[in-house]
Amino acid sequence: MMDEAAALEAVKTYLLDLQARISSTLGALDGQTFQEDSWVRAEGGGGRSRVLAGGELFEQAGVNFSDVTGHRLPPAATAKRPELEGCSFRAMGVSLVIHPQNPYVPTSHANVRFFLASRPDAPPVWWFGGGFDLTPYYGFDEDARHWHQTAAAACAPFGEAVYPEYKRWCDEYFFLRHRNEQRGIGGLFFDDLNEWGFEQSFAFMRSVGDSYLPAYVPIVERRRGLAFGERERDFQLYRRGRYVEFNLVYDRGTLFGLQTGGRTESILMSLPPNVRWRYNWQPEPGTPEAALYERYLKPRDWLAEPA
Repeated sequence: MMDEAAALEAVKTYLLDLQARISSTLGALDGQTFQEDSWVRAEGGGGRSRVLAGGELFEQAGVNFSDVTGHRLPPAATAKRPELEGCSFRAMGVSLVIHPQNPYVPTSHANVRFFLASRPDAPPVWWFGGGFDLTPYYGFDEDARHWHQTAAAACAPFGEAVYPEYKRWCDEYFFLRHRNEQRGIGGLFFDDLNEWGFEQSFAFMRSVGDSYLPAYVPIVERRRGLAFGERERDFQLYRRGRYVEFNLVYDRGTLFGLQTGGRTESILMSLPPNVRWRYNWQPEPGTPEAALYERYLKPRDWLAEPA
C-alpha cells in the first residue's frame, strides 16, 4: 500500500465526494434537499448522514458516510477471517438505500467501503468491499438488463472474470435462506479485495461507486410516472418486509454497525418507513405479482437475455 496516511486520506476524500454526488443527484430528481446530520462516535470517528424523507419520488432515501475506529474488530468482521480477531480497526464507507414512493420504481442499495486492521506484532491488513443491488416490486426486463449491463461495464477494465464472479457472489449474498428466496435481481458484491494491490483495488471500488447513478437513475426516470393504485402499493409494502428481514438477520454492514456500538439512527436508516407483513400470503397465478417470483427473484444471466 502507498503511504498509509496518504492512502486513508485519498479514500476518505473519494467517499465524501461520492456521498455528495449521489445525494445531490437524487435530491434533484425528487426536487427535495437531503437533510444532513453529522455525528461523533464515542470510541472513535464519526460520520455524515444525509436523509430525504417524505419526498414526492422517494418515500425515504439515506446516503451515509462513516469513518470509525475501534480497539477490536467485531464478530461480523472476523467470522470469515478469524486471524484478524483482536485487531484494532479503521473502517470507512458510503452506504445508501433508496425506497421510492411508486411501486414501479425499484428499491436500490449500494455500498463501498475500506477496512484497515492493525495489531502491534504484525503489518496492517487492508481490504476493499462493496457493490450494488436492485430490488424491484414489479419486474421489467429492460431495467434488469440495464442494471446488469452497467455493472458489467464497471467491471470490464479489471478482467473478463470479474463481473461473473461478483455477480454470482451478489446472488449468493442477497438471499433470504429462511424464505429460500432472492432479495431482488442482484448486481455486484465483493469483499476482502486486496490481491490486486492498493491502487488497482481502489480503482475498482471507485468504478463500482461511480456506476451506481448511471445504473439507477435511468430506471427511476422510466418508471416514476407510471400510475399505480392500492393493489400495487399494498404489494410494495408486503415485499418491503423481505428487505427488513434481510437487513436485520443477514446484512454484514448492519451487524457490524450494531456490534461496534455505532449510531443506531444511521445504521437503521436503511429500513423503509412503511411495511406490511401477512401470514402465508401467495400471489395469484398469472398476475404481475406472481411474475416477480417466477422470473425476477431467481438468479439469471441478464446479459444473455434477448432485448
